Amino acid sequence: MPRETEASSNLVARMSVSLPEELLAALDGMVETRGFASRSQAIGDMLHQSLQEHRRELGRDVMVGTITLFYDNTVTGLQKKLADLQSENIDEVISSLHVHLMGNQTLEVILVQGPPPELQRIADEMITLRGVLSGRMHLIAAIIPQLHPLSKRKPKAPRKVRHRR
Repeated sequence: MPRETEASSNLVARMSVSLPEELLAALDGMVETRGFASRSQAIGDMLHQSLQEHRRELGRDVMVGTITLFYDNTVTGLQKKLADLQSENIDEVISSLHVHLMGNQTLEVILVQGPPPELQRIADEMITLRGVLSGRMHLIAAIIPQLHPLSKRKPKAPRKVRHRR
């Protein structure tokens, strides 16, 4: 039965889980190592991640996430190809950040939003380019709110410019 916790107004439900002793010991070790406040918090985190992956596999819900690329920036044309792919997918690519690392290497993080299959297609196109050393996409079941809704926007009247003499 759901009950309200003191820490938040979110409703929580209790459940009981039976685990083999070895798995429970491993869980307790992870709780301590990672600094979770409790087993419940650790299990909640794992369930959240698993449910996100399940939702991603299901299909068409819009999700937000990142495509992280690690690449050799001396490969001719690679940075242009990456920029072109981002431009071609402007509806899904929100922004990107790249950091030049030691040894002619670059770390690029691209913020994306859209249906998971479409985002996976974009990630695959980027990750498989010659010169990309590694890449990964990470999605979560959330969306970025629209900053400037078109339907509510009123055109501004032109401002009169005064010229001083």
